Amino acid sequence: MRTLGLIGGTSWYSTVDYYRYINEAVNDAYGNSTNPPLILYNMNQERIHELQGKGQWDEIAALYAQAAIRLRAGGAQAILFCANTPHKVYAQVTRTTDLPILHIGDATGMAIRSIGLKKVGLIGTLYTMEDGFMVDWLKEHYGIETLIPSSVSARQELQRIIQEELGRGVFKVESKKYVLQQIEELRQRGAQGIVLGCTEFPLIIKPQDVELPLFDTPRLHSQMAVDFILGKPGLARVRTSQ
Repeated sequence: MRTLGLIGGTSWYSTVDYYRYINEAVNDAYGNSTNPPLILYNMNQERIHELQGKGQWDEIAALYAQAAIRLRAGGAQAILFCANTPHKVYAQVTRTTDLPILHIGDATGMAIRSIGLKKVGLIGTLYTMEDGFMVDWLKEHYGIETLIPSSVSARQELQRIIQEELGRGVFKVESKKYVLQQIEELRQRGAQGIVLGCTEFPLIIKPQDVELPLFDTPRLHSQMAVDFILGKPGLARVRTSQ
């Protein structure tokens, strides 16, 4: 098995799911209690939020690059960001390391394409919805059109729910209802499936809650990680530069 470095902590609740998904899948692959070689670097979520709020993405990229360097020194053979939003600095971080970084957009795009969908809705952090790094990735590499909630206030409220509630382990019935309302708005605009483009949303939104196909990005990303660890052929593109 190949050693994978995980950069987690944003949030640690969803990082736990990554860790669990990867271990469970490797256990299943071997049919016993075999665990994969993983190295985790845990980011300070509060610091990341501060930098995001100030628009200091170069600082965030530097922190992720430092984490990647430390993971490489520890023996990692590839890197995975345990969240969607850090992929905003993916290109910057890839330029600082010779290790491949497994992109969440590849894991998601392959899953969408596998069932023949051409238009999906995306909910996530304000940055994931508005800054284009996920929308553009799916369009450029997979030919998939991606819709985001049309209302600025709706996107801001989704950001608030993620940052002030889900990222702190707070799960409110009214917040789940609001997220489902935004999913319905995307469905009415033509979305054929929904990308849960924040690693916290699968904590409250389940397949039985929605009529459309759901693309659980942390689970899909975790499976991509398992494919890398096990050296399976047909792995989604692993880019070392952008």
